[in-house]
Amino acid sequence: MSTSSAVPETGRPAAAPAGSPPSDPADPSAPSARFTGREAAVLLVLCGAIFLEGIDVAMLNVALPSIRADLGMDTGSLSWVLSAYVLGYGGFMLLGGRTADLLGRRRMFLLWLTVFVLCSGLGGLAGAPWVLILARFATGLSAAFMTPAGLAVITTAFAEGPRRNRALLVYAGTAAAGFSLGLVAGGLLTAVGWRWVFFAPVLLAGGLLVAAVPLLPRDRPPVRRPGERFDLGGAVTVTGAMLLLVQAVVRLGEPGATAGPTLALFAGGTALLAAFVAIERRSAAPLLRLGLLRSGPLLRANIGALLFAASFFGFQFVVTLYLQDLRGWSPLQTGLALLAVGVDAVLAPTLTPRLVERFGNVRVILGGFCLAVVSYALFLPVGPDWTYPMMFPTMLLTGLAFALAYGPLTIAATDGVAEEEQGLAGGLLNTAFQFGAALGLSAVTTVSLTVGGPDGLRAALVVPVAAVALGALVTALGLRRARG
Repeated sequence: MSTSSAVPETGRPAAAPAGSPPSDPADPSAPSARFTGREAAVLLVLCGAIFLEGIDVAMLNVALPSIRADLGMDTGSLSWVLSAYVLGYGGFMLLGGRTADLLGRRRMFLLWLTVFVLCSGLGGLAGAPWVLILARFATGLSAAFMTPAGLAVITTAFAEGPRRNRALLVYAGTAAAGFSLGLVAGGLLTAVGWRWVFFAPVLLAGGLLVAAVPLLPRDRPPVRRPGERFDLGGAVTVTGAMLLLVQAVVRLGEPGATAGPTLALFAGGTALLAAFVAIERRSAAPLLRLGLLRSGPLLRANIGALLFAASFFGFQFVVTLYLQDLRGWSPLQTGLALLAVGVDAVLAPTLTPRLVERFGNVRVILGGFCLAVVSYALFLPVGPDWTYPMMFPTMLLTGLAFALAYGPLTIAATDGVAEEEQGLAGGLLNTAFQFGAALGLSAVTTVSLTVGGPDGLRAALVVPVAAVALGALVTALGLRRARG
């Protein structure tokens, strides 16, 4: 197994020295960033899958009030519709990433895309709250295996350098578009009937599955040493740890949650995590090679992803509550108001690659974090009489910040990692995003409930500002080390 785990600070091709200037696109000897027809088709399928995952989450957020009214759910059980998905997604992400490396990325992607189709359909047919909650957990579980497998297909099918960077930026922009456009689609579908929020992804996923079978490249035989076995002890302990820690974070924001069970979940998750580290140190074939975490750039990329997700999802949640609960806007009006955030879908594959090629990953990521600080800070004085033109700069700057930060973070978290560990690197990154999202939602909910009323929403807006400012600091430290 290759021991390469150093991630270039700039996100440029690994062959270039760390301090060398970016390759000149006009140089005939420079690697081309253009895709072949088959590469473009493969990328289209994988982008469709991550877009599906994004709209699935966003559409459900808009449909929750209708679901509560139709199924007679109380606030506690309704929160579990969201929490069950996060629990399945965040709890099994590391296992999903490593399984893709060991059992085949194509095989895992196709298998779990099929499970995603079935579980989403089950959610649309649910006639009782427990069926819906079970379907959401299974959908999150399938996404935990499908998403890192799809990301690993990109990072192994496209050569490291401009081609891979461009592919990852298109992929990241599509994921971001799913989150923003899903709000509008959710409003439209909920107006017809909330069950279509589940049935529409079934139709899209079915089409992707048909296209993926002939297009995705065949899996290469995994590289294994003689006598090497699957790290069952590591798989059990890390999955248990992730499940307990994610549930503990989710409980932080639940109304009426007591401290005792939450602390017990944190303690249990920490104990299992310590056991996992001990097992990995002794294992001949560890599920997670701990040396991978010694890469400063990779570690900073994952911390940055966690903080950026916490700020983005926390901000989106507060704005949704402000528009619908305080201002009385409909789900469709709310989705249209947030549509400007979707500008990242245009900028991520067009502007961001040029900026990365010119300035390097770290500077572009730092620019995205700084823009997000300004964007969220502009919304801090929001009042009950604000017009949409007063909100628009924040929406636009948030989309631009997402375009600058999300894709380059994906590159930094996978660049320079050995091919046989690409699924694991993708699993780490997506785990960071999920933990960040759960932490951001819990933090803004706790602050909002503690303060109460309209002032609570305004106070909760401090959380996204603080999270993204901390992310900017972490990124700036990486830039200073690169200069040194």
